[in-house]
Amino acid sequence: MESYAQALLYAIPFFMVLLAIELSYGFFVKDQKHKVMDSVSSISSGFTNIVKDTLGLGIILISYPFLLEHLALTEIESTWLVWVIAFIAIDFASYWNHRLNHKVNVFWNQHVIHHSSEEFNLACALRQPISNIFGYFALLLIPAAVLGVSNEIIAVLAPVHLFAQFWYHTQHIGKLGWLEYIIVTPSQHRVHHAINPEYIDKNLAAIFCVWDRWFGTFQEELDDVPPQYGVLKPAATWNPIHINFQHLWRLVQDAWRTKSLKDKLRIWFMPTGWRPADVKEKYPVSIIEDVYGFERYKTPSSKVFDLYVIFQLLASVGLLWFMFFNYSNIGIDGLLLFGAFVFVGIYGYTSLMDRKKYAVWIELLRGILGIGLIVASGDWFGINSYLSWGSWLILGYFLITGIAALYFTFLEKSSERTKIAL
Repeated sequence: MESYAQALLYAIPFFMVLLAIELSYGFFVKDQKHKVMDSVSSISSGFTNIVKDTLGLGIILISYPFLLEHLALTEIESTWLVWVIAFIAIDFASYWNHRLNHKVNVFWNQHVIHHSSEEFNLACALRQPISNIFGYFALLLIPAAVLGVSNEIIAVLAPVHLFAQFWYHTQHIGKLGWLEYIIVTPSQHRVHHAINPEYIDKNLAAIFCVWDRWFGTFQEELDDVPPQYGVLKPAATWNPIHINFQHLWRLVQDAWRTKSLKDKLRIWFMPTGWRPADVKEKYPVSIIEDVYGFERYKTPSSKVFDLYVIFQLLASVGLLWFMFFNYSNIGIDGLLLFGAFVFVGIYGYTSLMDRKKYAVWIELLRGILGIGLIVASGDWFGINSYLSWGSWLILGYFLITGIAALYFTFLEKSSERTKIAL
């Protein structure tokens, strides 16, 4: 986990720079593909995912080292060719994992977060799950294990493979000629994220598009069918933690409500979107029918509020960067507590973005606990070792979040009503 944290120490600034470039380009060409609330929600989702992964908050059902130990028929020397074969094996496994996510009800829950944005930009690439509690990806790497590809190679290439999927989440790059026949491109991935009937469940590959072409899931982006983004059952929230478990909650409700014992069991493994007939009739769920005319999710906002949620986002970046920078010194108990502050903070300010009144109490409680921790320990997880006034900076942050939550929940709405009355 520490090596992954070290990788993120460099990856986070890199991702933020690319996001800044995309934002700047959109601004200068007057074709902005970002909306403040949506992009903040997307990036915040990425933060919850990396906190979960770096803290190891999951259960590995079966690991690659275990498969390697029991299935390897030979041991391959780590030449450049082995690295290439291992990368292809990871990509092949990723295709089938992705296909399972799109085709099986219970697996869709861990992937729906990635498709939940109604925009398409580099930020939405960061919508990654925290609901993938059970790790089974190693099962799809059995061919590599049989060949004896070392765990060290897989451990290095897996994050590289994941990070390499970031760049093609953009609308600013058109078709790329002959590369369209080799790798996944922005054009192909726009199709994948679209909810148009022509595009649903297409282009499931991660790096090499050959898998889609071989297994019948390829679809070219059509000039006369502009992609429309999101999911057919809209998330209707900016809170990434809610989005992560919406589909699972619907499955639980349907399994409970149906009178058929058979349906209670099979609903989990039926095709994505399948529901028991009796439940479907009695408890209908709204689905987008007109992909070109549906109303996209939005909440009341002001320029001041937009600036505040951007401030919260940047503060979260700073907190996470310090967490990864000081990972080994904080210790496991401290990391769990630190991660909890970040998780609760994201839950609080994204609930505030949804204009939920309970958000103010979450922010106030987190602020009180944070300030109490600083006063009691005289530090914030060792930050004073690097900045003598670091704990004061964090204390000030908690004060700002508490005051801002009160203002945006009670005072800003009152002032807006006063202006309307005048």
